[in-house]
Amino acid sequence: MDYEYLITKMEKYADQKGVPIMEKDGINFLTEFIKLNNVKKILEIGTAIGYSAINMALVDDGVTVTSIERDKDRYLQAIKNVKEFNLEDRITLLLCDALEVDIDDEFDLIFIDAAKSQYIKFFEKFSKNLAKKGFIVTDNIDFHGLTNSDKSVMSKNLRQLVTKLEKYINFLKDNEEFKTRFFKVGDGIAISVRKKSYNE
Repeated sequence: MDYEYLITKMEKYADQKGVPIMEKDGINFLTEFIKLNNVKKILEIGTAIGYSAINMALVDDGVTVTSIERDKDRYLQAIKNVKEFNLEDRITLLLCDALEVDIDDEFDLIFIDAAKSQYIKFFEKFSKNLAKKGFIVTDNIDFHGLTNSDKSVMSKNLRQLVTKLEKYINFLKDNEEFKTRFFKVGDGIAISVRKKSYNE
């Protein structure tokens, strides 16, 4: 199967339809991180068209992804894409609001890439699903270079969104349970681990 062709096809679709997907160097960084840390079980908040879920699943035949999306059109497109890659047995797609669903499983990695205004709520809700030495990865931390930039030139909606992202960054920095590292790759990526797992 020509994975490269299919991935390029997804990238073109996202570009044409204005669907936000991870930047190329961001997804490369994430998949390399998954490989290096032997991550097998992933929960993704924000499927969009399945681009990152598929890329993560392709790292290793043992990787499984559960991904949540609340937009029906994007969810249906993601189902099509997952089928094209024959990954239905390893990627589970859920159509629902992440804040309204309860998941009992434990995951090696939780990837947050959905509504930026809800990042703190996502982190607080799903950190209970994280394996003891697991990772919470958040995308769009830099948000096109807008975090920590001059807000006076922004529209009201954009200003509110950027302010919420900055609150999330501070929430990560001040978090007593988790230690976070920030990476200037793609659109900015944060990787959080439990502090206790460092000391054991």
